[in-house]
Amino acid sequence: MNSYQFSATLIERFSRLKPLLDPIYKAAGIIIDCYSSGGKVLLCGNGGSSSDADHTVGELMKSFEIKRPLDKSLRQRLEDLAGNRGKSLGTKLEHALPAISLSSQHALNTAIANDIGFDMVFAQQIIGYGNPGDTLVAMSTSGNSPNVINACITAKALNMSVIGLTGKKGGKMKPFCDILINVPETGTAAVQELHRPVLHILCRLTENHFYEK
Repeated sequence: MNSYQFSATLIERFSRLKPLLDPIYKAAGIIIDCYSSGGKVLLCGNGGSSSDADHTVGELMKSFEIKRPLDKSLRQRLEDLAGNRGKSLGTKLEHALPAISLSSQHALNTAIANDIGFDMVFAQQIIGYGNPGDTLVAMSTSGNSPNVINACITAKALNMSVIGLTGKKGGKMKPFCDILINVPETGTAAVQELHRPVLHILCRLTENHFYEK
């Protein structure tokens, strides 16, 4: 199943996302361009959106739907370095699409929250991790989470691209997003239920671009 068939299948199950296919495909294009230029994807969100950030990193940093074998030259270097052990590494390891969940840095997040403020936990990390050409995927069901808005502003100041996932209204973070995917719900749980298939489409479109034979 190619990525567009995969998208169509998801849209059949989540038909309310159909009007958002254009921004979803544009968002995938931004992520693909980011990786093509040697960049990385940073993700952030609170609560359930934090879990979605972690989940998405899992889909990007290893195979999602398509096998991603290492290049022959790297497999050979591993074997040359460590014999059978290196050969095993070359067989088991996969290509990764670099991604970091800013929600997962627990010691750092508590230090920033304690010393600077919880509204800065993501923005401070972007100062450290972010480079021009990187992409931030910022998730807020309301679009009004102060720490997510601050992350968007900081990313834009660093010449990163910003993809926002919100509920229907978009909220205060909307002006700081290059692409806004505002799913047609307002309740927190309902918004998050629609964010997951959007994230899966983005991961599949990206993975297919780089690894589909």
